[in-house]
Amino acid sequence: MDQKDIENLRQDYSAASLNETDVDTNPMRQFDKWFNEAINYKVHEPNAMTLATATHDGRPSARIVLLKGFSEDGFKFYTNYLSRKGKEISKNPLGALIFFWGDMERQIRIEGTIEKLDRDYSEKYFHTRPKLSQISAMASPQSQEIPGREQLEQKIAQLEAEYGDVEVPKPSFWGGYILKPRLIEFWQGRKSRLHDRIVYKKTDNKNWKIVRLAP
Repeated sequence: MDQKDIENLRQDYSAASLNETDVDTNPMRQFDKWFNEAINYKVHEPNAMTLATATHDGRPSARIVLLKGFSEDGFKFYTNYLSRKGKEISKNPLGALIFFWGDMERQIRIEGTIEKLDRDYSEKYFHTRPKLSQISAMASPQSQEIPGREQLEQKIAQLEAEYGDVEVPKPSFWGGYILKPRLIEFWQGRKSRLHDRIVYKKTDNKNWKIVRLAP
């Protein structure tokens, strides 16, 4: 594609607006409202979110993961503890999430601290997953270099034979995390790039301050 064609790619937003008087005083209730609206709007994979982490010296990385639960405590997801993100979280627990629902012209940006979920919680969730997903989690040395796909397929076949009629144990290197937010921004696209940005900042362990940011 020609560089000028890329420069001219743009979308003017006009679906909705967002005012301080429209939002809930609690950002998790506001998230719940928007999340349910995304489901009802039939957004494709509304729980898909970008997770950004960084090394101890600040080198960032990002990838798409799936939200697997949220509460007043924060946002939950699962992964391999020995993956790149798992290793980065162990050295630097600060992270960020982004949800982008383009059809609704909405974005949610979240910053906070990431902690491991309790082992029993991870164990319980692991056994709700499809069996092949459990086997794949056990077979894959996530983020590590491998000689080819055939190695994974052979390992999967071996584990399918081994656990065909029995429960797959949760691997010790796999489990859940929760991102506990300190900042949550709700972004609504508006005409001429004058977007609405309403931000909740945590002032202590319980209270949130609501502010508007310039677009």
